[in-house]
Amino acid sequence: MDEQSPADRRSPVGEPVVRSDPAVTGERAADAVGFDPDDPESVAEAAETVRLFASGDVGDDDHVLMLRGAAACAALVRGVGSYKEAAARAGDEVTVAFIRKWARVHDLPQAIRRQVARGHITPSAAKHVARLGGTDRYLLAWAAIDGDMTVREVRSVASAVNDGDDVETAVREVGVDLGRMGLDLPLETYVELRRRAAMRNVEPGAIVATALEGHFASSPADE
Repeated sequence: MDEQSPADRRSPVGEPVVRSDPAVTGERAADAVGFDPDDPESVAEAAETVRLFASGDVGDDDHVLMLRGAAACAALVRGVGSYKEAAARAGDEVTVAFIRKWARVHDLPQAIRRQVARGHITPSAAKHVARLGGTDRYLLAWAAIDGDMTVREVRSVASAVNDGDDVETAVREVGVDLGRMGLDLPLETYVELRRRAAMRNVEPGAIVATALEGHFASSPADE
């Protein structure tokens, strides 16, 4: 799986790609706010947004506004050149640590940010997912969804991985098996899948995995 550095993102920093998608945020997509780190007025707006964000005016249950705050953090850092200067521009109550961790959330892959916007991953959990890199971010994000992990469990796994554990072991320690998920299938497909698995003496997951590998090999990734 290819990973992009923040500088290699296909969408400009601060652009509301996820927040402006009606399929993700519904009617709120029309109110999506973007930030341009090359525009002084937009950088000033980002600084004000970060100040309000850090003051606690936005609750963790408003996933869309939390992502706006994360975008503002990322754009502000790029606009002024450093985390320290970004914190200074946002106000005395805003710390470097606050801006760094939320800017990292904005730098998560779009597939994960879409799940944050939909409410499937809480912003507080996303902060800890963002502490990881590469494929580990996806593994922890999907485990958080499929395993119904708490924020404390996500934080524990992220800390364990950063301390040297592999993500599969760390996730198993909180009672979640990576790679296990529930699927809703049309009844005819369900019956045929079970029938073929029984005839081949394999688990249904083996047939699904083979079919998906072929599908993914012939279809370009969306991100």
